[in-house]
Amino acid sequence: MKNKIVILCLSLLNLCVHFSNAQISTPPGFLHKNKQWVDSVFATLTPDERIAQLIMVAAVSDVKRAVIDPKTSNPAAVEKLIRENKVGGVVFFQGGPVPQARLTNHFQSISKVPLLIAMDAEFGLAMRIDSTVRYPYQMTLGAIQGNNELIYEMGAQLAKQARRLGMHINFAPVADVNNNPDNPVISFRSFGENKYKVADKAVAYMKGMQDNGLLTSAKHFPGHGDTGTDSHFDLPVIAHDAKRIDSLELYPFRALMNNGLSGMMIAHLSIPALDKTPNLPSTLSKPIVTDLLRSQLGFEGLVYSDAMNMKGVTKYFPDGKADAMGLEAGMDILEFTEDVNKSIAEIKKSIAEGKITQAEIDFRCRKVLEAKAWTGLNRYKPVDLNNLYEDLNPKAAELTNRLLTEKALTVLKNDNNLLPLRELDTLKIASVSLGADTVTTFQKTLQLYTSVDHYFIPAKATESQIAELKAKLNQYNLLLVGVHLGSISPRSNYGLTEPMNAVLESLIATDKAVVSVFGNPYALNKIKKPEGAKALIMAYQLTPYTQDLSAQLIFGAIPGSGKLPVTVNKLFPYNSGMDTPAIGRLKYTIPEEVGLDTKTITFKIDSIANVAITQKATPGCVVQLAKDGKVFFRKAYGKHTYEGPQTVRLTDLYDLASVTKITASTLALMSLWDRKKFDLDATMKDYLPDFKNSNKADLPWRRVLTHSARLKAFIVLWKEAQNPDGSWKKKTFSTKMSKRYPTSVVGDSLFIFKDYDKTIFKSIRDSPLNEKEGYVYSDLSFILYPQIVKSLSGENFEDYLKNHYYHKLGANSLTFNPKRFYKLEDIVPTERDTFFRMAQLHGQVHDEAAAMLGGLSGHAGLFGDANDVMKVWQMYLQQGYYGGQQLLSKDALVEFTRYQYPEEGSRRGIGFDKPTFKYSGNAPRYASPSSFGHTGYTGIMTWADPAWKLNYVFLSNRVYPTRENSRISTLNIRTAIMDVVYQELLKKQ
Repeated sequence: MKNKIVILCLSLLNLCVHFSNAQISTPPGFLHKNKQWVDSVFATLTPDERIAQLIMVAAVSDVKRAVIDPKTSNPAAVEKLIRENKVGGVVFFQGGPVPQARLTNHFQSISKVPLLIAMDAEFGLAMRIDSTVRYPYQMTLGAIQGNNELIYEMGAQLAKQARRLGMHINFAPVADVNNNPDNPVISFRSFGENKYKVADKAVAYMKGMQDNGLLTSAKHFPGHGDTGTDSHFDLPVIAHDAKRIDSLELYPFRALMNNGLSGMMIAHLSIPALDKTPNLPSTLSKPIVTDLLRSQLGFEGLVYSDAMNMKGVTKYFPDGKADAMGLEAGMDILEFTEDVNKSIAEIKKSIAEGKITQAEIDFRCRKVLEAKAWTGLNRYKPVDLNNLYEDLNPKAAELTNRLLTEKALTVLKNDNNLLPLRELDTLKIASVSLGADTVTTFQKTLQLYTSVDHYFIPAKATESQIAELKAKLNQYNLLLVGVHLGSISPRSNYGLTEPMNAVLESLIATDKAVVSVFGNPYALNKIKKPEGAKALIMAYQLTPYTQDLSAQLIFGAIPGSGKLPVTVNKLFPYNSGMDTPAIGRLKYTIPEEVGLDTKTITFKIDSIANVAITQKATPGCVVQLAKDGKVFFRKAYGKHTYEGPQTVRLTDLYDLASVTKITASTLALMSLWDRKKFDLDATMKDYLPDFKNSNKADLPWRRVLTHSARLKAFIVLWKEAQNPDGSWKKKTFSTKMSKRYPTSVVGDSLFIFKDYDKTIFKSIRDSPLNEKEGYVYSDLSFILYPQIVKSLSGENFEDYLKNHYYHKLGANSLTFNPKRFYKLEDIVPTERDTFFRMAQLHGQVHDEAAAMLGGLSGHAGLFGDANDVMKVWQMYLQQGYYGGQQLLSKDALVEFTRYQYPEEGSRRGIGFDKPTFKYSGNAPRYASPSSFGHTGYTGIMTWADPAWKLNYVFLSNRVYPTRENSRISTLNIRTAIMDVVYQELLKKQ
């Protein structure tokens, strides 16, 4: 006995040498509060019931999915323990929110004392139950530089969700310093290997939860980060000396205690430097729990055991003995007791033997009751099941998820600053998703930025599948590879299969691969020659957010700023990571990121769009909105036709009609103006020599482009090709294609004479001018711009636009005559022409004059999808800058988008429409004077507002089946949708 006392004294002396003098940690907020309620409840409890208040049992709300023993965790078994033993709390595992809420209400209703409800929700409720929010792993958060306020916000949101579900405790944060790459149990659950950053982030997370009414339990004291054994299956041994443990492992726990930590979870670890007792887990060690944590570190909060069913404790101390020893060691709450009756019996035996006193039990029971009162259990209310799913999945949580993920993404390699990708017109890109059997979120987001061909290969790919893939990839000069790791655990090689690794190695060897790893950073140690990639992105885990935002980082919509929070190997040490900039490409996000509410915006825009469809203003439409360069709303409505089955998709191409004027012609003219080849104050004869002797010779282009040069509104050119009896004049049209009639006007039924464009230009040249001066909207000059652009640049109109703008922007759907490149099902039809072409117009331009010019004109003929149209307009909003390139000068945008003749009451810019000085409906009601845009006859509208940094694209085919349908205008559909956004933004001011 004396020898044991000597050993114990030496052990305590050793602790005193290596650990600082007893420190005073900040007491948790629940202590010594609500004394009246605590006293009244305590007085009703028997000695056995006071013991039971220190026990939390496990429960599941979905027995079929239980990964713990369903015999002890099923609702009936738990109910029995609550009724008969009066246990103090329940720890929920697998299930769903509504079943769990119902069980919680039931358990509370039968409990003598309100129950503490707990969960391991380290990264959100989704760690245990379905249909709830999953936040990033702590390892992912560890990559974030600064921004602890975001981690606090995550904690605050999680607390609100937990409390809404009737929970009171989250067994988090994990404060272990993970400095062992082979750690099988902590790993991604840790903030990393830097004790200072682990501490800072853990404190932010803890404060967010506790400030919002949720008890926390930091874990796994005194530090589980440097072990190669999983304490769920065995007892790990920590071989470090006390000095090392004090300086490293304990640092984050000290920081948490100094900031008012409410609870601490003790790990099942054998730590000879702190307690030499063989095979004694730290949970059962008085030198660790009482002497170190309580006395030396001064912790006054609740002390929880790690789950008492884990092999780390039960291997050597079965049958309830560990529970009694845990309380003897100094713990307050036993989590997941295997056998409550045996546990209580062993604890009573310890009291009888004097190993622990009833007074100590009573003290801890009171502390538990104080914690219950702090959480509001002294005024218990059942969980309201109404709107539970909605309340547990707020859009604010999605925004937090997105922002945290964005700031964590880490660029580990970037040869020659390849990222973000620039000069898209020089790239032929393929994406390859490894470990996937369908197109992934990563690939879908890549497609938003430019043309990308997608390939995927499953985790267990065959040799023939691999060979076939390699052959197809030879034609590309850039490969965007996503490594989709289905496991985060080292036990399964992080989800990296041999076929995946073989394919990845061969792709890296091509010297044209950008690799994004969606998985545990330690997986880099398993990948063959990852340093050979042209660029390497670590995304830390496989989620829709990491995939989406990694794609956005690649294209420079967002910056890269994360740093590795752990050392992987010599190639990728701690803090590896290089910053990459955002280069002004559209970012895709949710309304909350621009200060709007998804539910409100969606409801209001849906209502307007659905009115348009139900009132038959248009069969369908696409709406896309951006603010501050962030696309926050993209939605397709309705069908291609009223009677057909095909629904509208975001990628469908629409006939842009007169939006061609400012997305094609005006764009080309701004470009030529920048290059000093086009002068707005020159006259028509300066660039059209044939006009030298016409009545238009001296018309200045500034007047022409503002529709104030007295040009006629239009000429019905197809009527001029008709004889009085309705037949076609010679050298106009033919029903058969030939060398003389090579160009289709519609399908295979009507072809135009090969030189008829000259006849059209002559008709414009010789047309009379309006008698009165003033504003008259005219198509005529815009028909001429393709030949002017060719004359001044030496390039064909369409080539000029695609080579200098569309392909650089990644706006590759913008094209004339789209049937050359797209299937008809990808193109939305327009009118059933019953007076000229006598056919359904589908894939060919709606405008008659443009059709007579072979589908290519400056006033109409351009087709495209909403996303690509928006890219052009975002370049306009950003004063000519997009994708890291200054494609137009700021001066050009300023000049072309300003009011040119406001003194005359003219609302026009150069090419662009602008709001009238008194609201008339041509623009959104709340559009600023600096805004500009245009509408298209087929049902199109684009509008940009620099004052609000808003970008709006509305595409529809209101002319189906007939142009006589004007409801899109009479119902103000197009402007009303953008006004919804203005109104919601005005409310925020």
